[in-house]
Amino acid sequence: MRLSGSITALATPFNAAGELDLDAWQRLLAQQLDGGTQAVVVAGSTGEAAALLDAEFDLLLRTAVEFIAGRIPVLAGTGLSNTAKTVEQTRRAAVLGADAALIVTPPYVRPTQAGLVAHYRAIADDGALPIVLYNVPGRTGSDLLPETVAELCGHPRIVAIKEACSEPERMAALLALKADDFAVISGDDPTACRALLAGADGVIGVASNVLPAAMRYLCDLSRAGDADAATAWDARLQAVFTFLGVESNPIPIKALLSLQGIGHGLRLPLLPLSAGHADLAHSMASAIRELETASRELLAA
Repeated sequence: MRLSGSITALATPFNAAGELDLDAWQRLLAQQLDGGTQAVVVAGSTGEAAALLDAEFDLLLRTAVEFIAGRIPVLAGTGLSNTAKTVEQTRRAAVLGADAALIVTPPYVRPTQAGLVAHYRAIADDGALPIVLYNVPGRTGSDLLPETVAELCGHPRIVAIKEACSEPERMAALLALKADDFAVISGDDPTACRALLAGADGVIGVASNVLPAAMRYLCDLSRAGDADAATAWDARLQAVFTFLGVESNPIPIKALLSLQGIGHGLRLPLLPLSAGHADLAHSMASAIRELETASRELLAA
């Protein structure tokens, strides 16, 4: 498996009663396919994985696999704070039809770098699915360092890393490890263009939930090496990226999806977007409609 381009970390839509909204889920999936998204992640952190019951995880993933029907890869977020539990979750995802597992560094427990090597090798050796490493130390409290990635990337079942650290030096160190069988993917929308122009294979992002065509166009320009056009297009997206950081992810993206009629609210302890940001959300929703219209015309040209 070679992952590349615009990959969406999907939000999980709930209905007004707080249950899974499968109709909205399928509309979100259709929107991704129509916009040119090149892979999706089910039940990642943007998908509120920690708030999902096991049966809900299974239903979401099964529904996505059936709906997408092999048109693009479906990744499942299976990373947990314990290795044995992560192995079990990854096996379940494989049975449900996932193409790969996105596995975040174990949250909260703060393993050493040697512990991270042992963790990921144990999961990869189990062999249930190809593995995408995921490093987001601001959320997990654990930083998967480039020298540790270098110990892992030669494993045949470890196929990529999603790196959410935004520093260019971090991305440069990881790009030195890129190979035909190991992709380096940005996990930070605001700096994705810079990473792509430096040689990253793609971005696993949040904004593409509502900007699938715009993010696909950004990836196409960047990966083609058209730096001037990519940078100019990226500048048009930055206001949306900034809005997505006004409160913890996925609060802002779910506010925007709700304005599109896709889902209602989040699960505690996350609350809906604060009222003070409501006007900005409506402004962003209008800008997103314009960006998506322009993107689709540009992609079709």
